Amino acid sequence: MIAIGLDNVTLSYNRHPAVHHISGRFEGGTLTAIAGPNGAGKSTLIKGIAGILRPDEGRITIENAHHERIAYLPQAAEIQRDFPMSVLHMVATGFWHRTGGTGTITPGMKKKAVQALIAVGLNGFEKRDLASLSAGQFQRALFARLLVQDASLILLDEPFTAVDAGTTAQLLAIIRQWHAEKRTVICVLHDLAQIREYFPQVLLLARECIAWGDPAKALSPETLASAAFFRDSWHANPEVCAL
Repeated sequence: MIAIGLDNVTLSYNRHPAVHHISGRFEGGTLTAIAGPNGAGKSTLIKGIAGILRPDEGRITIENAHHERIAYLPQAAEIQRDFPMSVLHMVATGFWHRTGGTGTITPGMKKKAVQALIAVGLNGFEKRDLASLSAGQFQRALFARLLVQDASLILLDEPFTAVDAGTTAQLLAIIRQWHAEKRTVICVLHDLAQIREYFPQVLLLARECIAWGDPAKALSPETLASAAFFRDSWHANPEVCAL
């Protein structure tokens, strides 16, 4: 199982810290939500874990990842949807670790891609163009690609944005299944009620770590007020907070 260690990690955009001196550990096989107000650094942190951003200070350690795969789902706004590709071929890109980027899809891969589409409720969508999908259908297709990636570490950045309640419930069921399979899953979310119901662990951010642990304690009125205070302090005086 993959575990992630954060050792005094600072991540920045344009030399301005977005995540500031965070230390802690995501244990292997855990299901953790990252919560916090807008501008708290949630997406920045998950990009750092994914290796898209390098820390300005400190270190992010991915443990036990020698032969394991990592899957990362960015926010929907960051994904190009008008690319001329069928739904089946997009899902099959999740086999990149086996195809080596050649794009060759074997009959076995096609069968697994179709099974993944059925699992997310998109049976019969194989030949549809990506551009023809609704926001919810597109998100389901992205989860089908995650299924065929078969990764041990799964990073999700706001996966339920612009998705209806029925789709959200189905995708949450897949996330819970990943957790049951002892995969390490980290998910950026805004819905605190959703976190309390479905996520055993939560990291509450406001550029700094405000709380980390059981949602019942980490999302208390006091910690949420602290997150809002730190967020407002950063916006009011970023030069001082960066010291």
